[in-house]
Amino acid sequence: MKMRRIRFALVPTLLIACSLACYSEQSNKTGEEANVLQYPETRRVDQVDDYHGVKVADPYRWLEADVRESPEVAAWVEKQNDVARAYLDAIPQRPQIARRLTEIWNYERYSAPRQRGGRYFFLKNDGLQNQAVLYVADKFDADGRVLIDPNTWSKDGTIALAHFEPSKDGKLLAYARAEAGSDWQTIYLLDVDTGKLRPDALKWARFGDLDWKLDGSGFYYSRYPEPDAGAQFQAAAKNQMVCFHRLGDDQSKDTLIYARPDEPDRTFDVAPTDDGQFLVLTIFRGTDPQNEVSVRRADEPPAADVTQGWTELLGDFKNQFESVGNVGTKFYFLTDLDAPTKRIVSMDMRKPGRESVSEVVPAN
Repeated sequence: MKMRRIRFALVPTLLIACSLACYSEQSNKTGEEANVLQYPETRRVDQVDDYHGVKVADPYRWLEADVRESPEVAAWVEKQNDVARAYLDAIPQRPQIARRLTEIWNYERYSAPRQRGGRYFFLKNDGLQNQAVLYVADKFDADGRVLIDPNTWSKDGTIALAHFEPSKDGKLLAYARAEAGSDWQTIYLLDVDTGKLRPDALKWARFGDLDWKLDGSGFYYSRYPEPDAGAQFQAAAKNQMVCFHRLGDDQSKDTLIYARPDEPDRTFDVAPTDDGQFLVLTIFRGTDPQNEVSVRRADEPPAADVTQGWTELLGDFKNQFESVGNVGTKFYFLTDLDAPTKRIVSMDMRKPGRESVSEVVPAN
């Protein structure tokens, strides 16, 4: 079992702070002259939305169009960049700041490897690459070979490898691509030996993991309903569902594993246990770490009502329970229940509920 991933973003606060300081200094020295920036005119439209009887103007709605598909938006962005570039390039301290940031950022860095089927998968950035490169090696101390280089996907480095998961035998790789900073992802499959793509391509994935079935016949993933044409970047992230994709099938044939149309804001993760005997369903509300957990036998087909057939272990969103494994019907969790610094507890699915947990590793 793997824990829910947490992603971090690095913000170049030093550059921003120095730029603001330089702007303030220039303003003090030259007065109004330093503040005269000729911004391009931005068209306004007569767009008003009615939210429960409250009318809200949105005159810049047209700017939400995809810059890759709208010539007008692309032209607006280019003009805005020209204004910003002219101002930033004129900051005297900018070359020194850029040179120092380059020096401290230019070093090799690696992710922790994942071992699957005797192979080791890891990310490596040589130093100044826009995107880390995915490598595979047959030994833990080998340099490995390039499996996926996202830097070749676009000239400006805006297509990213969102996440990846090798199959249990290490022969196949499922990975997700995200473009231009969008949350939407498309999942692809790669043959690790040959480096060739399989025909599988799954769209409308968002905010979810990839979890392979033990026998390698397919994997579980989270997706959203296909948005209306032209509205993919305005569509709210609602009604997530977990599906199972069998290798080689068209996405339309994927099996629905879990969904809650009555709770459209909830998100889900379904992962098989390491022994392949059970599916663990984790349910979240927004970005809160507190969650609910249910389990069911992996070999049982989903019921007509996919919310049925699960054994609820915890169902009140009062604590965080991250599944870390199982031995038979006994499941182990990392939790903050009575332990703000976390501890590991166990619970038998035949006797669910927080009152039935047993401590395995106490909190520090």
